Amino acid sequence: MLEFELWWLLVIPLFFGLGWLAARIDMRAVILSARKLPTDYFKGLSALVDGDTAEASRRLTEVARQEPDVLELQVSVGKLYRRRGENDLAIRLHQQLLASSDLPEQHRDLIQLELAEDFQRAGLVDRAEEILLPLSQRAGVADRARSRLLDLFQQERDWARAIQIAGELRNDITHYQRELAQFHCELAQTALIKSDLASAGQEVAAALAANRRCPRAYLLQGDVALASGDTEGAIAAWQSLEIHQPDYLAHVAERLVDAYEREQRPAEAVKLLRGWLATYPQLDMIDLVYSSVAQLHGDQEGLAFLRDAVHGAPSLAGMAKLIDAQFATLNPAARQDAELARELMLNHARRLRVYRCQHCNFRSKTFFWRCPACGEWESFTPNRSEALAV
Repeated sequence: MLEFELWWLLVIPLFFGLGWLAARIDMRAVILSARKLPTDYFKGLSALVDGDTAEASRRLTEVARQEPDVLELQVSVGKLYRRRGENDLAIRLHQQLLASSDLPEQHRDLIQLELAEDFQRAGLVDRAEEILLPLSQRAGVADRARSRLLDLFQQERDWARAIQIAGELRNDITHYQRELAQFHCELAQTALIKSDLASAGQEVAAALAANRRCPRAYLLQGDVALASGDTEGAIAAWQSLEIHQPDYLAHVAERLVDAYEREQRPAEAVKLLRGWLATYPQLDMIDLVYSSVAQLHGDQEGLAFLRDAVHGAPSLAGMAKLIDAQFATLNPAARQDAELARELMLNHARRLRVYRCQHCNFRSKTFFWRCPACGEWESFTPNRSEALAV
């Protein structure tokens, strides 16, 4: 046993020495490689880190001219061109790379993907699609090509082809449930505008099959039922949002009021909406409920509701509405002060009350199912808030 331990004591320093020697050799190789790189390469990287894409592009373009055989560098320069909006330069560079006869096949596919993105950014969608369709069937790049095609079809609002590609991209990790449901909703919306109620109903059913919690699908389901003359079916569809996506109830509130009035049951609408607001105070529908209560039960009960609602969930818009509701009861001198306070509150509330994309923080006074800035679906807050911009 003692001999075995002594043997290891002799071997351990040997291994340590070999490791030290290997590290020295590796470090020497790194230093030699670094010395071969042009100075502009490091200056270009520094500019890129600082966010100066113009300087980075100039420096790296110069390096690319000096090192025409370094493929990765050429591709990086092309991406920089595209990022700066110089799509013509990016297209020319990638086309030059593809013209090389000794370019390996796997590299050719990757550069074609870059070229397709150049064309898409330049608005040459047909050219991009022409490249991406064959690549979507090639091993190694198929999923990346399909992902680009999905972006392209959404850009072109070609929802039928977007559905097909999203279906091909589905796997155990990414299901595209939200996107597929929204694509079907887009088709349902178009069919509804054309009064093609049968197709609209089919697309709504397909949307719910893709994503049972899609809020837009329930809204459209009610719209289709109402257009078909089934008011009760419409009311049931809109009310089902409370089960699946209660944060979106404000988007069907006005529809419900109109439907109940059509059925000559306005009291049921008021009771329902007051119950929702008590349960979900974040819902953006105080004005609608106040006007409905005042119309059905009189101004005094409307004012009492409004006062309770504003005290329960204070907001600038709510306070302005509360002042407005009591305006007629004030004396002339108090009216002037109240009007000034109301206008100040309303102006400030209009500036602050926005929908916000929870993915990219884009703000808008209009609600979108798909963010116009980042393209994410169902990313907008369902209700406007008066949160200060950060």
